[in-house]
Amino acid sequence: MSRSPAAPIPAIAVGLQTFLALDFGLKRTGFAVGNRVLGTAQPQGTIAAEGGARFAKIAEQLRTWQPDALVVGVPFHPDGAEHENTLRARRFARQLRGRFKLPVFEVDERFSTTEALERGAKDADAMAACIILEQFLRSTP
Repeated sequence: MSRSPAAPIPAIAVGLQTFLALDFGLKRTGFAVGNRVLGTAQPQGTIAAEGGARFAKIAEQLRTWQPDALVVGVPFHPDGAEHENTLRARRFARQLRGRFKLPVFEVDERFSTTEALERGAKDADAMAACIILEQFLRSTP
């Protein structure tokens, strides 16, 4: 199954203002925060943890930033085909919904790490999360 990178963002996102974006990885998860009013996102760091420790660190970030919703990057092959990490990222998104009871939006994140590296990012995971969130913010009404 493939998804279009231009898939519309659900209308439920319209009233939400503050977002925490996550670039999921098996060992590291980059994160960024953003705001619909300003239409901007800022990389905030990387969570270097797995399993329950990862979720504990995400909970800390939620307390700090108090977002209205989460945005998770979902990777695809360049042709749009799914792969193993696509399934992992979607599972991660479902876990976030269940644990934190916040809306979670999935964004096609093809090439976000490549773009982060092209921008000269010192923390490619955090910058990739920022790029994911910028893409999301541009897509919302």
